[in-house]
Amino acid sequence: MPVSYVLIRPILFRLNPEWAHQLTLRGIRLAHSAGLSLLYASPPVHDPVELFGLRFANRVGLAAGLDKNGEAIDALAAMGFGFVEAGTVTPRGQPGNPKPRLFRLPQAQALINRMGFNNDGLEAFLRHVRRSHRPVPIGLNIGKNASTPVERALDDYRIGLRGVYTAADYVSINISSPNTRNLRQLQTDTALPALLRGLAEERETLRQQHGRHVPMLLKIAPDLDDPQIDFIADQLRASGMDGVIATNTTLSRDAVAGLPHAQEAGGLSGAPLRAASTRVIARLRQRLGPDFPIIGVGGILSAADAVEKRQAGADLVQLYTGLIYRGPALVRECAAALARR
Repeated sequence: MPVSYVLIRPILFRLNPEWAHQLTLRGIRLAHSAGLSLLYASPPVHDPVELFGLRFANRVGLAAGLDKNGEAIDALAAMGFGFVEAGTVTPRGQPGNPKPRLFRLPQAQALINRMGFNNDGLEAFLRHVRRSHRPVPIGLNIGKNASTPVERALDDYRIGLRGVYTAADYVSINISSPNTRNLRQLQTDTALPALLRGLAEERETLRQQHGRHVPMLLKIAPDLDDPQIDFIADQLRASGMDGVIATNTTLSRDAVAGLPHAQEAGGLSGAPLRAASTRVIARLRQRLGPDFPIIGVGGILSAADAVEKRQAGADLVQLYTGLIYRGPALVRECAAALARR
């Protein structure tokens, strides 16, 4: 029987949010290595689904950002996830933005982060990923270094794609974090076609070199209007991308106005993101048709939220902030609800 997160959360919430994050990640990693995963996890829900050539044990995955360096993949998978996404990793290690850079908004069940792709770099990331026993499909999320001009972003994404290609079950392309200067410009009609074309060409070279096709998914922002979403959807089809992840964090503060930390710079996640993320998913499904894979993420804090994402058009869902507020039980709750549906 897992230890109740209700008992642990008040202790963690007394700590600095980034310290609490690091402590939790280290704790579950140590527990798993000692064969004590049952202290924090329940058996996974069996609800297999096949998507872009991969078989998922269930429809609930871990979103990128929690395990930036791929150090705890097996420990996190033991929570019952159907898949785990690690990263974001950049070609060169970088410290990210100055601290403090992670803030809780408990009244709204939300977080604001401006981490800035802090990670140890591609080489260290791959060492960790290759040590994993790969109990579930593993997605590897790649980004560009902060010091790389946005005009040269494709260079970094090519380096990242080459690096992770043989270690990934799928690769997600993060062009939507609000915490790397000018990154979201890559979603525009002047930049996106060339980026996706360049990545498609790089992937074809790697496919021929290694004899395997690795799916590529694009992770997009929630702060897009319908014409922007339609344009991105059309480019996904035209470039041969295998799926889309909707969405990253939001810059909007409408739902948290007046709360402590609400005006901190960075991306807002958690319950206030739910409606915006679901709107983007629904618009993508409308534009892309019934067969194009969509992973829905943003504001899932209950089984009902996961079902809502599925009803809007998501094939799979991902959790992150919900884990901070609800704990590992949320994984099984969402997976079971989606299995019943």
